[in-house]
Amino acid sequence: MTDCTLGTVMIRLNKYLSLCGVTSRRGADALIVEGRVTVNDSRIEELGTLIDESIDVVKVDDMEVWPVAEQVYVVLNKPPGVMTTLKDPFGRKTIIHYLGDLETRVYPVGRLDYDTEGVLLLTNDGDLAYRLAHPKFQVKKVYEARVEGLFTSEAASQIERGIKLEDGNIGRGKVRVVSQQKNVTKIRLELTEGRKREVKQLCRATGHPVMQLRRREFAGITARGLKLGKWRHLNMAEVRSLKELVNL
Repeated sequence: MTDCTLGTVMIRLNKYLSLCGVTSRRGADALIVEGRVTVNDSRIEELGTLIDESIDVVKVDDMEVWPVAEQVYVVLNKPPGVMTTLKDPFGRKTIIHYLGDLETRVYPVGRLDYDTEGVLLLTNDGDLAYRLAHPKFQVKKVYEARVEGLFTSEAASQIERGIKLEDGNIGRGKVRVVSQQKNVTKIRLELTEGRKREVKQLCRATGHPVMQLRRREFAGITARGLKLGKWRHLNMAEVRSLKELVNL
């Protein structure tokens, strides 16, 4: 929707955010409602807001955004002790620290907890990012966790049957034991929804709190060959596979 009154071309804020690669239009609406978007340093919480993209300064989480010139797709092998954000109000290290030599601004697809390491996809393709992160698209994610105690087949069955999460949804996944020693078990979990802190919630509910967590795979993409803190561009085949996976 545009408004050409007095020669000024206006654009919906959610469309502008989509053009900037932040997220899809629907995802942009969620950011606006959450109060994470400002226009000329005024917080916007109303849907349908129009802006003049030629003069208005738009920020998401206090970082200015602008339309992308080209779409970029990256995988980062995220280290533990790093925030999955581009900026942190408390001064903690963020993923931007590891992307300094990447000229194009990209945004994380979903989140990894501060203490979780492993595969993190980043892109400025808002529609793809939104679909990959949305539970309804059932994108496969594979995790490896070290948990307290001797993990049993009954605990695995509990997770496979489904466990109620903090947000009221049911979390479930496939689990297999990789190794056990003393009072620690290494397990591999395959999830298809990836809700907030889902792995930790599932393991804690079975009496086996997570001690260490690593994401090994996201939508078929791995960090194989990448040291912690290093990244690479996805190749054309990988990008095509991701888009096909979510019907783009």
